[in-house]
Amino acid sequence: MQPEIQEFSTLLRTDGLHAALQYLNSRTPHRYTGVFRFDGEMLRNEALFDRYEPSVQRGDDVPMAVTYCSLVGRQQAPLEIQDASTDSSAQQIHTSVVSYCGVPILDASGSPIGTLCHYDTQRCQERTADLPLLEAAADLLRGRLGATTSITATN
Repeated sequence: MQPEIQEFSTLLRTDGLHAALQYLNSRTPHRYTGVFRFDGEMLRNEALFDRYEPSVQRGDDVPMAVTYCSLVGRQQAPLEIQDASTDSSAQQIHTSVVSYCGVPILDASGSPIGTLCHYDTQRCQERTADLPLLEAAADLLRGRLGATTSITATN
């Protein structure tokens, strides 16, 4: 196991999800790092780390139609948007988020149940080298979403 994945795993186990998200956030220029769960037409925030307000542990739930997470769910693949104003994949979503980097969280059968992502309302230069860490972290978060409702990422 790579040292970064080991660090995330240890923090998740010993200090909890918020501390583990803080660790991921420390490796990116984005303000926010969050775990989101698909719930029909809504995207539910399960946990959030806000670099400027570290005491915040959850964000708002939002309609799927205004999120880049919906694209991650539909494509079942990572998505990176450095600047939504110039990225063609971002044009179909109307949101205040300008920079986004997210990966799907899959259930045991391989269906998307949510996302792990970094995002910001300002332009950020993502460190693409951290994408494998986000994907490994998403695998470790699989059991934490505990989807009990009908999950869909096709909305």
